[in-house]
Amino acid sequence: MQLTSSKPFTYEPFPTAGVVAYFSMEIAINPGMPTYSGGLGVLAGDTLRSAADLGVPLVAFTLAHRKGYFQQHLDGRGVQTEDVQPWNPWEFCTEEAARITVSVVTVRAWRYDLVGRYGHIVPIYLLDTDLDGNSGWDRGLTDHLYGGDTNYRLQQEIVLGMGGVRIANALGHRVNVYHMNEGHAALLTLALIESTLGGGPLGAPTESDLNLVRQRCVFTTHTPVPAGHDRFSTEQTIRILGGDRTARLEKLGCYRDGMLNMTLLALKFSRFANGVAMQHAKVSQAMFPEFPIAAITNGVHAPTWVSEPIQNMLDDHIPLWRRDNLYLRSAIDVAEKDIISAHARAKESLLAEVGSRTGLVLDPKVLTLGFARRVATYKRATLLFTDPDRLVEIAHAAGGLQIIYAGKAHPQDEPGKALIQKVVGDAARISNNLLKIVYLENYAWDLGAVLTAGVDVWVNTPKRPYEASGTSGMKAALNGVPSLSILDGWWIEGWIEGITGWAIEDGANDDEEAISLYKKLETAVVPLYLDAPEKWARLMRNTIAFNGSFFNTNRMVKQYTRTAYYPAKLIERVKVEEEAFAR
Repeated sequence: MQLTSSKPFTYEPFPTAGVVAYFSMEIAINPGMPTYSGGLGVLAGDTLRSAADLGVPLVAFTLAHRKGYFQQHLDGRGVQTEDVQPWNPWEFCTEEAARITVSVVTVRAWRYDLVGRYGHIVPIYLLDTDLDGNSGWDRGLTDHLYGGDTNYRLQQEIVLGMGGVRIANALGHRVNVYHMNEGHAALLTLALIESTLGGGPLGAPTESDLNLVRQRCVFTTHTPVPAGHDRFSTEQTIRILGGDRTARLEKLGCYRDGMLNMTLLALKFSRFANGVAMQHAKVSQAMFPEFPIAAITNGVHAPTWVSEPIQNMLDDHIPLWRRDNLYLRSAIDVAEKDIISAHARAKESLLAEVGSRTGLVLDPKVLTLGFARRVATYKRATLLFTDPDRLVEIAHAAGGLQIIYAGKAHPQDEPGKALIQKVVGDAARISNNLLKIVYLENYAWDLGAVLTAGVDVWVNTPKRPYEASGTSGMKAALNGVPSLSILDGWWIEGWIEGITGWAIEDGANDDEEAISLYKKLETAVVPLYLDAPEKWARLMRNTIAFNGSFFNTNRMVKQYTRTAYYPAKLIERVKVEEEAFAR
């Protein structure tokens, strides 16, 4: 029997007079707004989409990024060049009348209303300094996402953190909880301390004052390596933040190794902190042993990333899956022929996209691997090419093999750019009639959705333990696409060997891990794909049922709400329910 309901549905886990204020340097809000660079921004956008679906009382703050991240261009050798992506906030947003000043810079906000499935609205405020009266330099502070030098970055973080708190107040939002999504917004804690002291930088906060701030803040860290945490020199903070504020931050113990550490600042003034996967929480705890760091594993917004053919299949079999993604567990009962048919249509869409972009004609019957993410050396995009001869042999044994790459390197990341050139060069050297490798330029929201839905296997090869979570494999899983991955980030939790995909075994070096990768392709992936289509279909539905039902922001936002935002409300509710049960 199928359960259906046409009645309107709202979900507000813990009704409250105040709101959660969510701060993130980047948010993937709308495909037409280039306000994100990759995983952090996509995670933020998916979080807000689920908050809107679930009716969570939440508002969000980010920067306008008027010139976007960048448009990637690759020449025939894989050399990356970049163009700005200018966009007009007034085409998507409404300008708020409120103006605030932070460090003599005037800031305004553009409001984008993110509407959930049942009509609940999460307002997103994009802070903008492009205003008459600001200097030419200050007008450009909210132009470039991750652009400029560390001086530019610190000034942006002042606008986001301190400016965001002031904009929230100016707009009349009563904020119960401030959620810092990564350390870029950590200076909001300084704004709250100053507000507690009456609004100025002077004065000595008591422990009671600091605890009041701490009780209102929640922090999520996404970075598993020390070098990834934003740090600023004392000279910079004195020059940009001012001597009084620098002295206060030093006295409060927010400096490490002579640098203002934004992660340390956020941890010091948060009552709850978490990593974005179980393994990542352990790594973060080791870096900051003096603070308790929990784990709330990332997810993705299922309705955004599930392809239309898979959505239609799920709608036929599991009508309630959009309301509560846990219903995706029922995918275990979907007929093999239905999932084969749905994935075939998603794969056709991907291969058509490849053809329109490159002119290359790929075969829908051939095993197709996908590898697409932000290009960084630790992600080891060339691990597949460690032994080219063996990869060619695998392609011949499989009757053909197709590999689709995509990904941007940060404009200032020369090793990342070199890695793209190596992938393109290696691909050109070893490709043949049976092994076809293509690198697609300008990896973004739309291409990511088509890729994760249309490939047959999602490959991920990070160097442990540098993958905090990873979400591209989660998008693939929601489409029934299994992963072949290093056991790091989310895959430690999602991996069931031969059931949801395959693990690349840990090795002492890259060569050993490449051997494991080739072995899994030869002995597990290729034989199953070629010789057992029904078993492959079961693998796909297992992937949706076991991984898709958990690694989603529907579950994740509920977990944040109960564990991080309103734990006292949960305790209160449980107590009331226990008393009622006792009666």
